[in-house]
Amino acid sequence: MLIAADKFKGSLTAVEVADRVTAGIRKAHPEADIEAVPVADGGDGTVAAAVAGGFTRHEAEVTGPTGAPVTAAFALREGTAVVEMAEASGLQHLPPGVFVPLTATTFGVGELLLAALDAGATTIILGVGGSATTDGGAGMLDALGARLLDRDGDSVPWGGGGLRELVTADLSTMDARLKNVEVVLASDVDNPLTGPKGAAAVYGPQKGASDEDVKLLDGALTHLAETLGEQEAAAAPGAGAAGGIGFGALVGLRARFRPGIDILMEELGVEAAIQRAALVITGEGSLDEQTLHGKAPAGVAAAAGRAGKSVVAVCGRLAIDRKQLKAAGIERAYALTDIEPDVQRCIAEAGPLLEQLAEQLAADQL
Repeated sequence: MLIAADKFKGSLTAVEVADRVTAGIRKAHPEADIEAVPVADGGDGTVAAAVAGGFTRHEAEVTGPTGAPVTAAFALREGTAVVEMAEASGLQHLPPGVFVPLTATTFGVGELLLAALDAGATTIILGVGGSATTDGGAGMLDALGARLLDRDGDSVPWGGGGLRELVTADLSTMDARLKNVEVVLASDVDNPLTGPKGAAAVYGPQKGASDEDVKLLDGALTHLAETLGEQEAAAAPGAGAAGGIGFGALVGLRARFRPGIDILMEELGVEAAIQRAALVITGEGSLDEQTLHGKAPAGVAAAAGRAGKSVVAVCGRLAIDRKQLKAAGIERAYALTDIEPDVQRCIAEAGPLLEQLAEQLAADQL
């Protein structure tokens, strides 16, 4: 059996999910032949999944979303770096209950990219998701050497709000090494930069943006695209990912947009592992409508389907029906809420409950 599951956000990492499922299966069938390849879709947990898959972990001190220093990690193997923007500019770096939607910066992501270049990266997989920011990647470009200036010739303030003061933008001054580096934008969302489906409108409220803030940020991102003369790129799929950092990557790093789970499965050898398996177990914290649109379990199930392998899933909660599961290539889902209706207990005791669930899965499937 192959366990290729994502994290249970807020409860278990992808590695911990694999460990708990393995332990539960072995309780029912000690002789079971199990292979685990923790997966991710580009969001938070991507670096951890890469390290579990054989990449080497590197750390750097960078600027966090509020301007305070944070320690961020990236993964490297044979010239390929996996950089997770949430490591530098994620919501986890904000104080509890505090949001800074107008001033949060991606400057630290640029610093993390520089650290990857310094370590010898020639290909960079930039996983985006879980951001605290809505600055269109302007902070990242600033850290990489771009000149984003106001009317006085000074750098514009950090954050999406500061983009209102942008008068001139010059990307030709960015680190010369970027010209020889392939950058892949790994994301599970295909939103454009602006408009009703854009970065500010869809994701701004999750980062503490009021209705007025959303209008301001959407206008500021529109202004950024117009100043750069990149309105076409602003409309491209993925430009609105992670507060618009997708746009910054597309125009400043010449990045290629790819679904995060597809590129991570390639790097981690998931398809080869699927070929070796008789049963594939995938999953994530919540199996819901979002799962069907590019999340890790959908990607794993699609690959397993192409190989003619059976797929079941584990999750914290199941919010789609059997018909939708089948359409995604998943024969059955096992949810923690099946054995513990109290959601808060499921979150707090996810590990032991998942072991119990995996034992039931093994009894049913083997």
